[in-house]
Amino acid sequence: MTSGPSWAGNYSGGVSQLPSLDAIRTALSRVDDPEIRRPITDLGMVDNVSVDDAGAVAVTILLTVAACPLKDTLTRDVTAAVAQVEGVTDVRVTLGVMTDEQRAALRTSLRGGAPEKEVPFAKPGSLTRVYAVASGKGGVGKSSVTANLAVALAQQGMKVGVVDADIYGFSIPRMLGVTGTPTQVDDMILPPIAQDVKVISIGMFVPGNQPVVWRGPMLHRALNQFLADVFWGDLDVLLLDLPPGTGDVAISVAHLVPNAEILVVTTPQAAAAEVAERAGSIAVQTRQRIVGVVENMSWLELPDGSRQEIFGSGGGAQVAESLSRLIGTEVPLLGQIPLDVSLREGADAGDPVVLSNPSGPAGTALRAIARGLAGRTRGLAGRSLGLRPAGR
Repeated sequence: MTSGPSWAGNYSGGVSQLPSLDAIRTALSRVDDPEIRRPITDLGMVDNVSVDDAGAVAVTILLTVAACPLKDTLTRDVTAAVAQVEGVTDVRVTLGVMTDEQRAALRTSLRGGAPEKEVPFAKPGSLTRVYAVASGKGGVGKSSVTANLAVALAQQGMKVGVVDADIYGFSIPRMLGVTGTPTQVDDMILPPIAQDVKVISIGMFVPGNQPVVWRGPMLHRALNQFLADVFWGDLDVLLLDLPPGTGDVAISVAHLVPNAEILVVTTPQAAAAEVAERAGSIAVQTRQRIVGVVENMSWLELPDGSRQEIFGSGGGAQVAESLSRLIGTEVPLLGQIPLDVSLREGADAGDPVVLSNPSGPAGTALRAIARGLAGRTRGLAGRSLGLRPAGR
């Protein structure tokens, strides 16, 4: 065990009454684990609490793993919470580590008693909307759109997760400014959180800029682990950043999360639009729904207020119309995102444009698309209504 820093409150007079253990535990119940985002009291992390005759409080917190990367944050949050209790004169936090049995109990609790290796988003009762962000070809800004939509949805108070399913061309960690690494609790992975978004990517598991050279079965296994082994908690939205095209990963997504909806990203260029139509048309074979089309790099706003359509025009509308005819239901054009230097700069710096320049051309367009997605309600298809036959 290691000891955290002590804290001394600023008190001008003597202590009139010693703090109660109930008051201290109530304060601790307001402290969330920084990775799991649930109260430490609910997670069984509070091992012992004591108060001496002078009002000094000693708290023992059990970490899920000894190498917890956010143990300093946890120590600071616990200290600050307990210090607010009336009568506390000093706080000392000691960090321990859970036993194998305690970790097993935690895993069972987090999974809600569900079997191991189950993809929670595939269950009929899941309330999480899953969007598979697809493109026909690379270079259309699919990952930039994914990262910014995730942050914009989180800004609206939604609980959001992102799976960087582009195993070969992973880029989401950089775009979201992920600096932490996943914490592993036995066979459960706790994803890093950046910009209030939970993120997992193969880039967090390979050293440096090392390429990933895998065939289809390995890609499927990696995606399955990202969905089943990672503790996502109660998400409102999960975004999957798919690789370009209609290959192994797109097929695996349809198999593992059949209720995932496809969001197609294209550019105005006619050639790119034709390829994007193929990416969207996979929904016919997999029986998935297409939520809509996003046109990126639509135009460049010039200083005089005019628009220069560098990559042509109409590609997004063309894809939406073609897919509408193909699947027999309306596929909307969700929005058009203009070329914006701040979008590229934000992606390189890990500071998404919806945060760094929300009122700019790209930031405004992306936030509008996110508002449209956030306003969609989950349908009843596949969900139990809890109805039972009435007795006679």
